[in-house]
Amino acid sequence: MLESLLAFAGAAVLIALVPGPSTVVIMRQSLRSGRRAGLAAVLGNETGVLLWGVAAAVGLSALLAASRLAYEGLRVAGAVVLVWFGVRALWGARRGGPAAAAAGEDLRVERGGAGAGASGWRSYRLGLVTNFANPKAGVFAVSFLPQFVPEGWPVAAVLVGFSVLWALIDLVWYTAVVWLVGSARRVLGRPVVRRRLDQVSGVVLVGLGVRLAAEVR
Repeated sequence: MLESLLAFAGAAVLIALVPGPSTVVIMRQSLRSGRRAGLAAVLGNETGVLLWGVAAAVGLSALLAASRLAYEGLRVAGAVVLVWFGVRALWGARRGGPAAAAAGEDLRVERGGAGAGASGWRSYRLGLVTNFANPKAGVFAVSFLPQFVPEGWPVAAVLVGFSVLWALIDLVWYTAVVWLVGSARRVLGRPVVRRRLDQVSGVVLVGLGVRLAAEVR
């Protein structure tokens, strides 16, 4: 069991390092609303990881992997969500937004004011929805996790345990990302730089959405 656990942990670390839609959303939330919002987005993403793992344990992800209709439906919905996020980022960058209002919102969030709870919940939902918007996560869960289940061990219980470990590894990595973005926020948070980063993140999200929509299974 120890060998399987170490092999899975190593693979999960490598997977966490590969950037994707969740990375873009987490970095953007950290930049726009501070570390607290970034961590909320991370928690939302890891909730999605856990739910995909549980779905794999009970066989729901297998249905997604086997059913073309289910996969295509989730793929199209996920593409729409990613494009929508990207368009919103581009629209926000184009408008520029009142710098004082943005700064005021960020200050309330960092001080734990009235806007902090709303921003944290919004960021959590963004992280969760972004994770759910990727049908590959479900297919990955059902095709990747079972490979590491030792022979003779209860499959469902081990899959849930691996999902928890997967989420914890993700959590450590994305927390480091949030911390790094927060440390550079004074520079990255300047209005001109912020607009450029919004443009970049918007283009990346739209591109990921279009790529997902055009993908042939």
